[in-house]
Parts: sequence; C-alpha cells; structure tokens
Amino acid sequence: MRSNRIEIWVGIFILLGLAALTMLAVQVSNAGGAGGDTYRVNAHFDNIGGLTEKAPVMIGGVRVGRVGVIGIDTDSYRAVVGLDIDARYDTLPADTSASILTAGLLGAQFVGLQPGADDFYLEDGDRLEITQSAIQLESLISQFMFSQGRGGEQ
Repeated sequence: MRSNRIEIWVGIFILLGLAALTMLAVQVSNAGGAGGDTYRVNAHFDNIGGLTEKAPVMIGGVRVGRVGVIGIDTDSYRAVVGLDIDARYDTLPADTSASILTAGLLGAQFVGLQPGADDFYLEDGDRLEITQSAIQLESLISQFMFSQGRGGEQ
C-alpha cells in the first residue's frame, strides 16, 4: 500500500516537471503570440542577416512587438520585414527608425526601434523610411584582416 502511494506521488512530480519544462520551452522559443491587439508597420532592409519571424521588436530594451512576417520586395529586391507593434504603443512618431541588432556578441537578432520627433504617429500599414541593415560579423572580420594585411593603412 505504501509503495503505491510513493509511485503515485513520483508520477505527479514527474508530470508537474514536464509541464514546467514545456512552459519554459514555449517562453524561450518565442512560440507565444504577441498577445492582444497589434498594428503592422513595414521596414525595408538591404540585409536582415539571421533575423527570424517572431523575433522581438524593442525600444530601449523593452519589447514592444514582434516580427510578424519576412518577405522580399520583387521591385527593389530588398527584404521587407513586417513589424507587429502592440496597440498600447500607438504613439510612435512617423519618423521612427529601425535597426537590426544582435543580443550579445553571437546572440539572436532583433529589431530595435528609435523613436523620432514627428508630430504624426505610425499607423497600420505605414512604412518605416529610416532603416539600418544587420551588421555581418564575417564582413567586419574580413575588413579588419584586409586592413592589417596592408599594414593598417586606410
């Protein structure tokens, strides 16, 4: 009888542990939705590096949305990134700029927004005109190596 009780408690403990691990995996993988109402603004980049859908959109380190969709503009052949911004941040100036940044030296990429000073606000479907593409570590290293090979001359 005592053995059955212990087995039941061990089973409950294992199920709770699995549920906790599943919740942690959902949080870490950004699988949770943006939550609530959002509006979409688009930004065109020359290079998005390793940016993925559902990557965070941040202002000053605070998440204000997620990358909703990534595509390509067939006219200019530039990457188009749809940013789903939480509706509570509906007072972003129209001249807000977007940059693709990296969390840490080799961390995941995200979109950083820098609010401007325009009197008009971004609305659903607007396009961010000022963008900065992802910095590629490989090209920085090759530029450094090339400049060192020439004796450091510019």
